[in-house]
Amino acid sequence: MIIPDKLKIGDEIRIIAPARSLSLLSEENKNLAKAKLESLGFKITFSKNCMESDMFMSSSIQSRVDDIHEAFADKNVKAIMTVIGGFNCNQLLQYLDYELIKNNPKILCGYSDITALANAITSKTDLVTYSGIHFSNFAMKIEIEYNIEYFKKCLMSEEEFEIKPSSTWSNDAWYLDQENRNLIKNEGFIIIQKGEATGKIFGANLGTFNLLRGTEFMPNISDSILFLEEDNNVGDDFAVEFDRNLQALIQQPNFDKVKGIVLGRFQDNTDMTLEKIKYIIDTKKELKNLPIIANVDFGHTNPLFTFPIGGTASLKVGNEVELNIIKH
Repeated sequence: MIIPDKLKIGDEIRIIAPARSLSLLSEENKNLAKAKLESLGFKITFSKNCMESDMFMSSSIQSRVDDIHEAFADKNVKAIMTVIGGFNCNQLLQYLDYELIKNNPKILCGYSDITALANAITSKTDLVTYSGIHFSNFAMKIEIEYNIEYFKKCLMSEEEFEIKPSSTWSNDAWYLDQENRNLIKNEGFIIIQKGEATGKIFGANLGTFNLLRGTEFMPNISDSILFLEEDNNVGDDFAVEFDRNLQALIQQPNFDKVKGIVLGRFQDNTDMTLEKIKYIIDTKKELKNLPIIANVDFGHTNPLFTFPIGGTASLKVGNEVELNIIKH
């Protein structure tokens, strides 16, 4: 694997919009996010097309591809961060210059719809990419400390680090009202099945990851620990949608060589009780001997840690859980 150089104080971070546009953010939140990153010591620049917006709050395929290529080619740019998620990153994959990306390795960080872009780049180039907070998340005033802590551990240090549960979590529209937040006590990791594993990390948003099935952009998931989360776009049908998306992934080549599963926290409007999670897992014999944990701090709730796609994790699940990011 190619691990990009870590960020240092003074480095330039380029903000791009490969899914939804920067115009989606209020001017206040755009300025808050920029100021927060600058306070951490970084220079922030924006891609030339990131404010473009069409009927889907995105921009043309070519403009998004151009911004990605320009960011990777620019020697002054040390990391690339996405504005926010969306629904259409997979439109870009066949138009990217993967040799350009491989020859100019640098950090790419984002989550949700960025799952397709990150896993495809890692699959095609062996470059480690990152599932982590967007530029927009840096506008958050409250409950951002955990996010920044793991952003630094993963992107600014080469040291192995352990993932610990956050003390609180939230699923509120923080960007609409920063002062009145609904913070919920975190009960910590949930043990689904015990065991130990070490493997390469793939995945992130399950529905988006599954868009790569059957394409040249799907990673080889042999010897992997899959990090999987799902957002609620289907309302009351969430549990059955998650079940069939997980089943589709199980039917992928080399799933029999997967070593473990880490499930990100489900949103509170999904009604994904522990009983439902265990039922879904128990119905799938392919998962019988895998260590599996749930309620981990990544996905479509806050806070979330940054982790490397293509990096290496170790997972030990006994009476307690130990989750470490080894290579990143």
